[in-house]
Formats: sequence, C-alpha cells, structure tokens
Amino acid sequence: MSMTAEPFMARAILAAEHGLAAGQTPFGAVIVRENEVVAAEHNAVWAACDPTAHAEVRAIRSACEALRTIDLGDCEIFSTCEPCPMCFTAIHWAKLPRLTFGASIADAAAAGFGELDISNEQMKSMGASDMEIIAGLCRDRCVALFTQWLARDDRREY
Repeated sequence: MSMTAEPFMARAILAAEHGLAAGQTPFGAVIVRENEVVAAEHNAVWAACDPTAHAEVRAIRSACEALRTIDLGDCEIFSTCEPCPMCFTAIHWAKLPRLTFGASIADAAAAGFGELDISNEQMKSMGASDMEIIAGLCRDRCVALFTQWLARDDRREY
C-alpha cells in the first residue's frame, strides 16, 4: 500500500481537472499498486452518454484491463469525492482494501449533485465490509473542484 498518500490524491485532482477542461463534472480517481499509478480517470458521464461513467468505475475498468485481472486486492483507490453507492459497491466488488477520498457526499450535494444521502461508512457497516476508509485527504483542494465547476457557464448537471 502507499507510503505517502498526498501525491496520489494530487493525481486524482489532476484527473478531475482534465475532466473539467473537457466539459465533464469535477470528479477524479486513481488506482495505485505498489506505489505506482495503475489508472487515473475522471468522470465522463456526458462524454460517454453513460450515467455509470463515474471516475471510480472508469478507474476500476482501466486498472483491471491494465493488470488483466478483476481482483484489485493488492491496490488502493484515491477519489476526489466520497464515492456514491454505485462506486462504493464497484470498489467492493473489485476487492480494493483501502479507499481514500477528499470531499464528502455532503460537499457534492452542496454543489448541486444529487448524491444519495448515505455515507461510505454507513454502507461499510451495513454490508459488513472490512474495507479501510480514509476520509478528508486534501479536502479543501477537492472541494475547490466543485467551485471551479460551479464557475463554468457551460457546466452540465445530471
């Protein structure tokens, strides 16, 4: 697992910024194995016309393809925002043992995103998951992504 988490969150933030530049929403995710980035993705819901094209799901797909496996148990994921229930479940199915995120679901909701009001800790508890969850890493920088997105005249909500 990673020794220093901040550079990996910085990479997730960069992925989100690339998504913003491409007219997407402000979410990024990175999957790391042995302190190396395996996948870095941003949300591409509008580009793909796919409501499941969230950054975390795309990062899982990319990492699985790169590593030729569906078991990412020797990896970890960094997300700029607390994953929605769909993404949290995908992280569980991919067997990622550690999730680190920056902004919270409440931060996303405050920016206008229609997140379901259930925290990752609640899902972990309800599902009896042993996933390690680290919340709030680089939170201010991750919340700033929402501010950047809200300032765009061309932003598209969903």
